[in-house]
Amino acid sequence: MTTPRAGVVVRLAGRLVRASDGRALYRLPVYLGCTVLALTIAYILGKDLTWDTLNYHLYAGFSAFHDRLEQDYFAAGPQSYLNPYAYAPFYALTRVGASALAIGAILAISHSAILWLTFELAVAVCPAGDSRSRATLGVCAVVLAVLNPVLLQLIGSSFADITTAELALAGWVLLAGAVRAPRLLPVVAAAALLGAATALKLSNAIHAIGAAAVLLWLPLPRPAKTRYAATYAAALGLAFTLVAAPWGYRLARTFGNPLFPLFNGVFRSPEFTTEPLRLVRFIPADLAEVVWRPFAILDPSPMVHDELRAPDERYVLLIIVAAALLIRALWLRLGGRAAQPARTPADARIAAALGCGFVLDWVLWVMTSGNSRYFIPMACVSSVLVVMLLPALAGSRRPVWVAIVAALAALQVYQTYMSPGLRWVAVPWDSGPWLRVEVPERLVSEPALYLSMDTLSNSYLAPYVAKGAGFVNFTGSYGLGPGGASGARLRALIHRYAPHLRFLAAGDHLYTDPQHLPNVLDVDGALARFRLRVDPTDCATIAVFASQPQGGKPLYTNLISCRVVPDPTDPAEFEARQRTAALILDRLEDACPELLQPRRPVTEFRNNRWLRVYLNTDVHAWVSRGWVKIFNPVSGDGPIFVGSEKEWLAAPQRVLCGRRAGHDFARLAADPRAPSHAAP
Repeated sequence: MTTPRAGVVVRLAGRLVRASDGRALYRLPVYLGCTVLALTIAYILGKDLTWDTLNYHLYAGFSAFHDRLEQDYFAAGPQSYLNPYAYAPFYALTRVGASALAIGAILAISHSAILWLTFELAVAVCPAGDSRSRATLGVCAVVLAVLNPVLLQLIGSSFADITTAELALAGWVLLAGAVRAPRLLPVVAAAALLGAATALKLSNAIHAIGAAAVLLWLPLPRPAKTRYAATYAAALGLAFTLVAAPWGYRLARTFGNPLFPLFNGVFRSPEFTTEPLRLVRFIPADLAEVVWRPFAILDPSPMVHDELRAPDERYVLLIIVAAALLIRALWLRLGGRAAQPARTPADARIAAALGCGFVLDWVLWVMTSGNSRYFIPMACVSSVLVVMLLPALAGSRRPVWVAIVAALAALQVYQTYMSPGLRWVAVPWDSGPWLRVEVPERLVSEPALYLSMDTLSNSYLAPYVAKGAGFVNFTGSYGLGPGGASGARLRALIHRYAPHLRFLAAGDHLYTDPQHLPNVLDVDGALARFRLRVDPTDCATIAVFASQPQGGKPLYTNLISCRVVPDPTDPAEFEARQRTAALILDRLEDACPELLQPRRPVTEFRNNRWLRVYLNTDVHAWVSRGWVKIFNPVSGDGPIFVGSEKEWLAAPQRVLCGRRAGHDFARLAADPRAPSHAAP
């Protein structure tokens, strides 16, 4: 049934084109259809309360309107210092009293622009006079683009990936038009959009670099191409600087690094590691995985190119169609026959330009992140490339390639249906706020320094407590210690707010039972490095309501905050045990640099273990109960036992370790028969 319906849509689009001037009127129903589709998707999937929303999206938007650099410190971990202006609209909507449903609708409408731009890019590859083909290609490209499972996940959510991707894709649309009819103004405008997209979210830099390959196909002599390329680079740099400067200036004034904490190996701020930051979660481990990546994306399993299940057939189809065209051309050449250009609605030069830019972008993406949330502009370009190349293969047989697109769409719908979970934490829409937080009166009136101690920083609480309150996520994805410039800044904050110090963690109570978290032993162990401890007699509960469906039970969670006081005990024994654990973990890092990076993070005492958290690889390494272990909570690998505490204290050990197919492995080289994994 899918093919006839697709044919109806295409015929309707064709009639709209013929009934109009072929250039403008047919866009309105397409745009409206895209917007209605985005609204429907967002409504069906529900409100998404993602980890990222609570960890830093709301906090980032809050910090865009309020200068938090003097009273907070890593409040949302390293993400605290990413450019916050991309998240300012979402935060503003949550604070003006708009309902969750209204906010979701506004976000979905803004996200539908990515489909408008996909349509425009497909239209740009068609000869100016072929209006029916423009509509057909545009509609087919939109169908393929919207079935991207990663795009579906983000529609109507707080992620800024789509909104910044729209700027990047708009730049590519302008460059495609410049390849058809070279003019300097569209190139400058494209550079401005790509520069702004990169300043708002640095992962868009690969799209700005990939776009440079499109310029190679401008139908101009070499001196003119060089002039265009230089203008593009200058406009790109200027736009990036203008958009990044307001936030970058504040970071440079505070930390000495305008991109803090990124590129700290260049700027070398003493308050963060100078080791390269490179989240390897989705980066292929070797060349074989690089080559296999388009086919690996077919797998309906999590943690392939996104944390959630996101099977996607479009890249394999693109490879198959491109390979078929290449084989046909070679076959004709070897046979001594000139290839007859098929009647195709696509402009060959623009197709080649987009193809080269896409390949360069793909290579950069796989090398730098492999995360498909950062590849959304190129995912849309891939949809356009598919519908460009299919007609070149099928020629004038329009029903053939339309049927192929419809079949692929049906397969993608089936894959998505069989792999549920397009939202991280889906909750029903309601007429209440996006998030309702009930804070005890004394926390609203009394400014305090909140020392949060979860990987989820809970920094979204900042707008709800006393105006002068400060936040520090001192133990989470990036631990903070008392030493160095970072420790000095943190100690100064503690001194400024004392005695108004509180710890903050998720939970209903502060437990005395060590089997439940948070418990007194765990909190005291984490605070001990600052010579602090918790006062369990002075605690307050903060209720956070995610949703209250009509006629249903409210969905909520609790945060617990207790007073923190100086620890009067002698720290000598604690510090001696910490030095011993640090020596062991130093030796483990040196033996296994592939898994344990960046090097030398803070050694923390959590849950009766000496622990280090490695930001790049998601790996935790710890010393506990006489054993040394490695554990990856994201992939679920481990815990992996890598010898005893006594062995590592006696001498450094040799470890065979690394990553393979997205999983970690490690074992002592001295014992090749020992298993690399053990049950928890």
